[in-house]
Amino acid sequence: MAPQTATRMTYEEFMALPADEYRRAELIEGELVLNPAPFFRHQIIAGNIYHAFRNYLAEHRIGSTIMAPADVVLSRENVVQPDVMVFLGENLSMMQWKNAQRAPDIAVEVLSEGTHRHDTVTKRRLYARHGVREMWIVDPEEASVTIIRNGQEDVITDTITTSLLPGFAMPLRDVFAEEP
Repeated sequence: MAPQTATRMTYEEFMALPADEYRRAELIEGELVLNPAPFFRHQIIAGNIYHAFRNYLAEHRIGSTIMAPADVVLSRENVVQPDVMVFLGENLSMMQWKNAQRAPDIAVEVLSEGTHRHDTVTKRRLYARHGVREMWIVDPEEASVTIIRNGQEDVITDTITTSLLPGFAMPLRDVFAEEP
């Protein structure tokens, strides 16, 4: 897991940190968590998912998608940066120029060597508590995607679909494609 601070801080203190030094930082239960830059493979996978969401949302005009680094303020003690996130309907108004002031409808976490437990345990718990409707856990090592809805896990074996985006379909092979 990424290193954490020894003292607690609030959202206001977190926002006062120098942006260049803390671009990949999160605030979890008041603890500063520094995340190393992700590997290229991680970014390619996140980009593939972002691209699929972007194309779908451009056609259907029901929401917006953003890639990390971008802050999502869940509470005064919790500021996270999902790798890819989707905001739909009324949640669009929570997206501001600086950050999002509420959980996204879909939060995607692409696992990395140092963030596996942080993403699958800590962030999963935070997302559930703060109203994320779907969390996607993408495991590059296993070439798998697990979608968590209402506390239930669904391991995808062929094509990703979601009731939040009617008609959206992304073959698993496209998630892990290394070239366009």
